[in-house]
Amino acid sequence: MPTYPLYIGIEDLSGCALTMFLRSKRRRKDGKEHRYWSVVENRRVGTGRVVQRQVLYLGEINDGQEAVWRKTLEVFDEAEQRAKTLSLFPEDREIPADALAGVQVKLKEMELRRARGYGSYWLGCELWQQLELSEFWEGRLGGGREEVPWAQVLQLLVVSRLVSPGSEFRLHRQGFDQSAMGDLLGRGFAVAEKDRLYRCLEHIVEHKMSLFDHLRQRWQDLFQARFDVLLYDLTSTYIEGEGEEIPKAKYGYSRDGRFDCRQVVIALVVTPEGFPLAYEVMEGNTSDRTTLRGFLTKIEAQYGRVRRVWVMDRGIPTEEVLEEMRTSEREIFYLVGTPRGKIQQYAKKWLDLPWQKVRESVEVKLFAEDGELYVLAKSKGRRAKERAIRRRKLVRLLWKLRDLRRKCPARDQLLLRIGAAKKEAGRAFGFVRIRLPQADKEVTREAFTFRLDREKLEKSERRDGHYLLRSNLVSEDPSVLWELYIQLTQIEEAFKALKSELGLRPIYHQVEKRVEAHIFVAFQAYALSVTLKKRLEALAPGLTPRAILEKLATIQMLDVCLPTTDGRGLIMPRYTQPEPEQQLILHRLGLKLPAQPPPRIKAAETSQAAPQRLLM
Repeated sequence: MPTYPLYIGIEDLSGCALTMFLRSKRRRKDGKEHRYWSVVENRRVGTGRVVQRQVLYLGEINDGQEAVWRKTLEVFDEAEQRAKTLSLFPEDREIPADALAGVQVKLKEMELRRARGYGSYWLGCELWQQLELSEFWEGRLGGGREEVPWAQVLQLLVVSRLVSPGSEFRLHRQGFDQSAMGDLLGRGFAVAEKDRLYRCLEHIVEHKMSLFDHLRQRWQDLFQARFDVLLYDLTSTYIEGEGEEIPKAKYGYSRDGRFDCRQVVIALVVTPEGFPLAYEVMEGNTSDRTTLRGFLTKIEAQYGRVRRVWVMDRGIPTEEVLEEMRTSEREIFYLVGTPRGKIQQYAKKWLDLPWQKVRESVEVKLFAEDGELYVLAKSKGRRAKERAIRRRKLVRLLWKLRDLRRKCPARDQLLLRIGAAKKEAGRAFGFVRIRLPQADKEVTREAFTFRLDREKLEKSERRDGHYLLRSNLVSEDPSVLWELYIQLTQIEEAFKALKSELGLRPIYHQVEKRVEAHIFVAFQAYALSVTLKKRLEALAPGLTPRAILEKLATIQMLDVCLPTTDGRGLIMPRYTQPEPEQQLILHRLGLKLPAQPPPRIKAAETSQAAPQRLLM
């Protein structure tokens, strides 16, 4: 069984020594001998043991003279720009006289080139097809005179943002070459030209509302998704640079802590299952309390007037809007958190009411007034979380104050440091009483003192874990209302995925239309992610979309380059063989990797143009 080494002494990212070689296996079938070729990897692990696995399967290359079983291969001839059939033979075997278009390949000179990501990008394209986004965008963007259809450029942008978020310039410079998107789209580098990527952004935003309708229908068809309960919240994302040419870019309250940058505000509506129904980009100084009325109108105009329940945090609706929702003839219901001051306001009414257990660790009290149902909930888990956060901040604050009292800096410096500590401690700062020296006095340990207000802390801890909900669903089961309210974590997860996993922030564009398109591309990438998440819930619970993408990322595509004896080169693009864990994931998701891409044959390369050999 002959083997031909490809390279020796390479180390992978884990520091393990690798050796890869070409191996042939002989097999007799129908009285004939066949020889099958594959690339095998030897990996020396930390214990010194060598682990071997097959990386690439290349198939059969002819050994014998019998025309009845001779292996043929359909390849694309780049010189003639057409497909043709070749019979491949190793260089140590003569080509039979009756062989049609026979060619000898130099197996000992085989090279592996252009290692690039395949598995995760292929999965992104599969999700794109499941949502029928190719048909949607081809019908709206059309072909026109463009060398590359805009729909494929957009698919490149969205799938790349799902797998490896980055700017359009990064995608142009390195992202496209490091991925197999060219193989998956059947396009060359033209699809990733810098100007084409930026120009694509200028064609898509006008179809945003149509895409909302399309996605809603697809999720309904695929998962029987319901859209009668909507979670509503807002976030902000900042813009690097001046942003003076972006009318919506304003200075405002930054959820990212970047008050030095202009920003835009994004209002998002998702379902309790996480499906995004719509979003809107607003000016960066927009107040949360001014957005709800307009969004109610937009959702009704987009999807019609049907019974809906809006779930929101306490900072979003105003009393006027809630009154409109209660008195409206339309079936508009709400469930909203309420400031803790309301708990004290109705304290006398709560005292005599019994607690009702809705879950093992959650109890509620109910009170109806003026067409609303108030639900006072008490959660052991939330109480433990709130106390842990407060105590952690208090401990950090007290250590800083002790350090300041030990060092006794100048009074101005002391005030600056206390101000910084107050900002970091937040509300926990109110539980510490500090006495400062007068302006004309020296800072000493006697003049600068502090103490913990234990009475105030104990009073606050008695309210930990309590929160008040209000709703115009007066006849609803309180356990259902509580379950709906905690679903607000879904919209928090959506914002986290958009900002961190999908690279929504920061925004580098300085043209408003491209800023809107940047957010639109991230929205579509999130639509792919939430579709995968829903698949995983039913077929592979416990795994997250990001974990699946990372596991499949190790399936790479390589160009297997075989020189021929007549001076040409046979290039066989091949993705590496999935490992058992990856095969299990694909099986659980009901997915199957496609057939290997067709080979191509090209004229001989000059020594100057020969590409550098890439190692796995």
